[in-house]
Amino acid sequence: MDETVRSANFIHNIIDEDLRQGKYAEGIHTRFPPEPNGYLHVGHAKSVCLNFGTALKYAGLCNLRFDDTNPVKEDTEYVDSIEEDVKWLGFSWDKRKFYASDYFEQLYAYAEKLIEKGLAYVDDLSAEEIRTYRGTLYEAGKESPYRNRSKEENIDLFRRMRAGEFADGEKVLRAKIDMASPNLVMRDPVIYRIAHTSHHRTGEAWCIYPMYDFAHPLSDAIERITHSLCTLEFEAHRPFYDWLLDVLEFDANTRPKQIEFARLELANTITSKRKLRQLVEDKLVAGWDDPRMPTISGMRRRGYTPYAVRDFCERIGVAKANSLVDPAILEHCVREDLNEHAPRVMAVLRPLKIVLTNYPENRTEELTAENHPTGGGHRYVPFSRELYIEQEDFAEEPPKKFFRLKPGGEVRLKHAYIIKCEEVIKDDDGNIVELRCTYDPDSKSGGASANRKVKGTLHWVAAKTAIRAEVRLYDSLIVADEEGNVPEDFLEALNPESLEVLKDVRVEPSLERTAEGSRYQFLRQGYFVVDSDTTPEQLVFNRIVGLKDSFAKVKKG
Repeated sequence: MDETVRSANFIHNIIDEDLRQGKYAEGIHTRFPPEPNGYLHVGHAKSVCLNFGTALKYAGLCNLRFDDTNPVKEDTEYVDSIEEDVKWLGFSWDKRKFYASDYFEQLYAYAEKLIEKGLAYVDDLSAEEIRTYRGTLYEAGKESPYRNRSKEENIDLFRRMRAGEFADGEKVLRAKIDMASPNLVMRDPVIYRIAHTSHHRTGEAWCIYPMYDFAHPLSDAIERITHSLCTLEFEAHRPFYDWLLDVLEFDANTRPKQIEFARLELANTITSKRKLRQLVEDKLVAGWDDPRMPTISGMRRRGYTPYAVRDFCERIGVAKANSLVDPAILEHCVREDLNEHAPRVMAVLRPLKIVLTNYPENRTEELTAENHPTGGGHRYVPFSRELYIEQEDFAEEPPKKFFRLKPGGEVRLKHAYIIKCEEVIKDDDGNIVELRCTYDPDSKSGGASANRKVKGTLHWVAAKTAIRAEVRLYDSLIVADEEGNVPEDFLEALNPESLEVLKDVRVEPSLERTAEGSRYQFLRQGYFVVDSDTTPEQLVFNRIVGLKDSFAKVKKG
């Protein structure tokens, strides 16, 4: 069984009790119901894992259902991206892909049934007037002057709404419940509104559309969903969910049950689809899949693995109360997975040239390097007279305990020789441009001085055979407050240093034919993935995560 479905949680405890009581004899059936008005983000990943994972745990079914009841903001681009994200996370809906728009005719019929029962009415109040009449938490609402229209008049008006006789906002259909209810949701909620807007699936067939609170429970019931798992903001809506199924006489033993759980909120991270959409539309990022974005497509392009994201969702668990989760936990899960599977290679991000003055000028030798410390395999890396190391691996005036290269000092080059810095070459401005060094020819593996100890080991690449590459280093897109909360004016909190592009990186030649999406550990630098911008002429890498957790308290679960 998949790791993501093993752990018990309060939702599974509720399901277990339902099964003990003999409910849902046909099996457990969940659904993931995204609205196609943007790309999925990390918070949706938790819901995907919970809904599909719960179905797997109970050998049940999970539907993918698009809540396409608001044609103003929806698009087929978002439908396609959502499908890709769910598949990438490792889940399948088989042939159970549905749309709320599949049920528009049935939903309309249910609305007419409510009118016939005297439980819905057409209202002429404006949106602002409806808000005013609704009252407050401390003051009862006021009934609309149109609340007591006859059934015949309401049916006539509702059918004329459908026929397109009225303008947007001119009329709505409201449920008739209780304007004095302590729950504002139950104060005659709007269940249909007019929108003369083309729908991405039904075209011009409809000019009235159901509200989510109306379409959601009825779509669940039509699909014979057993447990409708929603985030906490829908807790106050559950009474309407139950009321609707009650008055429309769905069987209490088989109809869906809504259960709420805490949504995933990452510290220092935007998890509002509206705000993410604004970043894209204002071109403040390179698109929905910008690796700085917390979208699933952004995480995929960043190089995160689906296993790591599922592992993260499992580790944080399913809670009843909202809280902020530290993104370091997600990075830790990514790092653990990559450490297990990513091949090791050498890349120099900020090159400093080295010339080995006692190494033959025209000689190139192939040295053996392991691909993975536990996974086995090896490759050959070329070694020659001119090399590159990292600029930060040399200090002309080193601090204490600096175990890298310094004037007169020695280090070992990984998989190769011990070298000693003999001379520092500078340009006219005093910048270090080259180091002249000597190498110990007996210090590589198998040599007479192979076991000679030096304190530092550096990665490197041979200048003659190294491949130029571009590397993109990412930091948090947002500078949040001390608690990790994103300010309401999030545009003011954008991090101007969230992206650093290095244009003159040198990587070993084994990466010449690497494919998009391939992940590697660059020795001593972190984990990197080949970006989709890579061309035959230009390798482009994104840094996924560094080599170490950002703080020690992140532990293996």
